[in-house]
Amino acid sequence: MNQRAFSYASQATDQVAFDAGLRAHMLRVYQYMGAGVGLSGVVAWLMATFAAPVIASPLGFLFMLAPLGFMMFLSFRIDRLSLGAAQGIFWAFCASMGLSLASVFLVYTGESVARAFFITAATFGAMTLWGYTTKADLSKMGAFLMMGVFGLMIASLVNIGLALFTGESSSMLQWIMSVAGVAIFTLLTAWDTQRIKQTYAEHWGDEANGKLALMGALSLYLNFINAFQFLLQLIGQRRE
Repeated sequence: MNQRAFSYASQATDQVAFDAGLRAHMLRVYQYMGAGVGLSGVVAWLMATFAAPVIASPLGFLFMLAPLGFMMFLSFRIDRLSLGAAQGIFWAFCASMGLSLASVFLVYTGESVARAFFITAATFGAMTLWGYTTKADLSKMGAFLMMGVFGLMIASLVNIGLALFTGESSSMLQWIMSVAGVAIFTLLTAWDTQRIKQTYAEHWGDEANGKLALMGALSLYLNFINAFQFLLQLIGQRRE
C-alpha cells in the first residue's frame, strides 16, 4: 500500500470512528434529556396529587428558585466536578424543576397538559432532527435567539410589574410572549443540536465527553420545558 492509499484508508477509518462516536454521544444526550423530562413530570404529578397545599405555601417560591440554583452551579462548576457529581446535580435539577412545575397540573386540565406535551415532543423531535442533519450553518441565528430570550425575560418582568402596580397583567403582552417563546425555544432546539455536534467534534476523544453530553442534555431539556410551558399558556384549558 502506497503512502496516498494508506492516508485515504486512515482518514476513512477515522471518519467511521468519529461517526460512531457522534451517534453514541447524541444518544447519550437524548437519554439524559428524556430521563430528565420524565423525572420532572413524575415529580410534578406526585407533588400536585399528594402535596398540593405546599405549592401555595411560602415553600412554593423556594421551589421556583431551586432549579436556577442547581443550573447555575452545574454550568459554572462543571469543569471541577466529577462525572458522577455532575450527574447527581443534573438529576437534582430535574427533580427541583418538577417541583416548580407542579402548579401546571393544578391550573390546567390533564387533557390540555397532555396535548401540549405531545405537541411539544413532536415539534422537538422534528427540530432536533433538522439540527442534526442540516448542512446549513445555524450559528448565525444563535445571537438573535439569545436576544429573544433576554427580550422574553424583560417582557416577563414588565408584566409582573404591571400586575403589582395595577393589579392586572397584560393579557395581550402575555399572548405575544407565549407565541414568541414557542418560536424561540423551538428554533433553539435545532441550534443547540447543531452546537452539540460541533462541540463533540472539537473535543473528540476527550475524557470530558461524558460531561459534554450532560451539558448538551441540559440545553435541550431547557428548550423543551420552556417551549412546553409557553405552548401550554397558548392552548391550555384552565380548570374551573
